Amino acid sequence: MANFKEQMLEIFRNYTEEVGSEPVSLDAVAEWAVARSLFFPAPRSVVKLCREALADSLREEKRVDSEGRTYRANHSVRESVGGVQLTLWADIDTAPRIFMEKSFAQRRKAIANDCFQAKQDVDHFNAERGGIKPIQMILDFTDDVAELEASRDASDKAA
Repeated sequence: MANFKEQMLEIFRNYTEEVGSEPVSLDAVAEWAVARSLFFPAPRSVVKLCREALADSLREEKRVDSEGRTYRANHSVRESVGGVQLTLWADIDTAPRIFMEKSFAQRRKAIANDCFQAKQDVDHFNAERGGIKPIQMILDFTDDVAELEASRDASDKAA
């Protein structure tokens, strides 16, 4: 029996085989799968649903500091406690420094992993499409961050 993620991949593959391989909204794929009774969600506990709703809300809460910087209010750290993998949450304005150091390090590692995977994907695409101009992937975000900061500063002055 395939695991849940494998089942979802199979639904997408079946959709592209039957309907076509053009880019598609997952809403369309989901409607197609449900109409064909291909999707049967696993029962979920109320506690798990509440935990996920809390995490979504905590992740999205933003505040503005006295300098006009918008910052994420709540941060998480994934760690093993007593052999159990947990995600711990804290408010940035009251969390201990060590917690925030771990949180920022984990976020940085996730960004690096995303960049690595994007580079692998671009390298694969470029290798498979050898006859066309290769797509360039710039992984230095210094200029991007500077532009965003300048944009924020310009917005602050206009207000």
